[in-house]
Amino acid sequence: MSLVSPSATAAAPAHRTVLVTGAGKRLGREIALKLASAGWNVAVHHRQSVGDAQQTAADCDALTGRDGSAHPFYADLANEASVRALLPAAVAHFGSVDAVVNSASTFEHDSAESFGFAAMETHLRANTGAAVLLAQALHTHCVARDGGGPGDAAVVNLLDQKLWNMNPDFFSYTLSKAALEAANTMLAMALAPRVRVVGVAPGLTLTSHMLSDEKFQALHRQSPLGRSSTPQDVAATVAFALDNRSITGTTLLVDGGQHLMRFERDFSLM
Repeated sequence: MSLVSPSATAAAPAHRTVLVTGAGKRLGREIALKLASAGWNVAVHHRQSVGDAQQTAADCDALTGRDGSAHPFYADLANEASVRALLPAAVAHFGSVDAVVNSASTFEHDSAESFGFAAMETHLRANTGAAVLLAQALHTHCVARDGGGPGDAAVVNLLDQKLWNMNPDFFSYTLSKAALEAANTMLAMALAPRVRVVGVAPGLTLTSHMLSDEKFQALHRQSPLGRSSTPQDVAATVAFALDNRSITGTTLLVDGGQHLMRFERDFSLM
C-alpha cells in the first residue's frame, strides 16, 4: 500500500522551471544565470556546446543553492523531431515546465543578391519554427497538467531591434526574426489565456568575430542614451516579462533607443 496520498503526488513543484534555448553561452547563458538567481530551475538547452552547457548548469546550481536545479538538454533546433522531444525531456526530468525562453539563433550572412531557399530554410527552421513548436509544446503541457491560472506560463522570444530599423544585411536572418515577431502576436492570441507570449528585442549587445573590441564599443555608444543593451539588461527584461502576468502579445525593445536611429548597414558590417 502506498503511503503517499493522491493530493501529495499532484502537488506542484516547489520551484518554477524554465527552458532556455542556447543557454550554454553568450546571451542565453546570461538569461539562465539571471533566472537561476531568482530561484528558477533551468533546463539548459544546447546543440554543440556540451561543456558550456554543463558549466552553465553548474553555475545555476551555485546560484540557487540547490544541486540539480539545472540540467543540460540537447536538441538540434533545425530538426523538427529533435525540437518536439526537447520540452517533454525537460518535463520528464523536472516534473513540470512553466516557461520557455527562445534565445538561440542562427545568424549567418546573406544578402538580397546571394539569397536562396537553402539559407532561408536554415534560418526559418532554427529561429522561427523551433520557437513556435516549443510554444505549442508548453501550451499542451500546461493544459494537460493540474493547477495554474491564466498567464502563469509564458514564452519569451528574443527578437532584434533591426526589425524596427530595417537594413538589407543578413537577409534570411532578418526574415526569420520578422516571421517570429508575427508569430509572437498570433501565438499570444492562440495560446491565451493559459500561456503568455512576449518578445524582447535587444540592440547591439555582444561583440562577434566580425567586430574588434574598439569598433564594438564605438557602435555600442551609438544610441540616443549613449549606450545600447548589455547582457544583464536583456536578462533582466526577460525575467520581468516572465513575472508580469499582464504582458502578452507585445515586444519590449531593450536597445538604448537604437531603433530610433537610422542605420544603413547591420552593426557587424559598419
